[in-house]
Amino acid sequence: MTELAHLLAPLNAVLFTLGNDQVSVAELLGFVTGAASVWLTVKAHISNFPVGIANSAFFLVLFLSARLYADSGLQVVYIVLGFAGWWQWLHCVTRQDGTGRSGLVVARSGWPLLAGCAAFAVFATWGLTLLLGWAHDIAPFWDALTTALSLAAQFLLNLKRIENWAFWILADIIYVPLYAVKRLDLTAIVYVLFLSMCFLGVAAWRKALRASAPASAPAAPTVVTSA
Repeated sequence: MTELAHLLAPLNAVLFTLGNDQVSVAELLGFVTGAASVWLTVKAHISNFPVGIANSAFFLVLFLSARLYADSGLQVVYIVLGFAGWWQWLHCVTRQDGTGRSGLVVARSGWPLLAGCAAFAVFATWGLTLLLGWAHDIAPFWDALTTALSLAAQFLLNLKRIENWAFWILADIIYVPLYAVKRLDLTAIVYVLFLSMCFLGVAAWRKALRASAPASAPAAPTVVTSA
């Protein structure tokens, strides 16, 4: 454990103070990679996954140093889901374009999938609230709710479903005051940025959804015969 702390010490070095938050190298890098990852997601670019994995790694270091173990555990799950989503966007096929390339395209979720995600969010919030309360988390219900919403959002993102943005928006609305209370002021600002970019994502993915919709079949030509 001492060796790990020594290894992570450069990332925990304080760069400057912002309000009540002593901003470390890890938090600043989390800010940069987080903004880049969300922007790449807005653009539906597959590189959002490696950048997002790096972002989760930096936040893992930050939250471990702040002894926010629920947030730390979530970052580990994000890293695993990030690799899974990266593979899905590369190898799962829903459409082939004119260049011969195939892969996932932006799509809508059916009601069964959305109902499943909502049910997961409810039951995960309930279970995690109990678990985090037992662990003496400072905000067990809100941490549980944001974790459940974020996991549902990441699952839908991995499937390239446009409804992922709704779950991210709900989570980010809660994250902003939650991180402010936890005295992670820069991280709270990051989530304000994330929230605004989510709305850009909704607009961009709606445009992509319309572009990927199959075109109407052309009308059959009229054959004119001479008398």
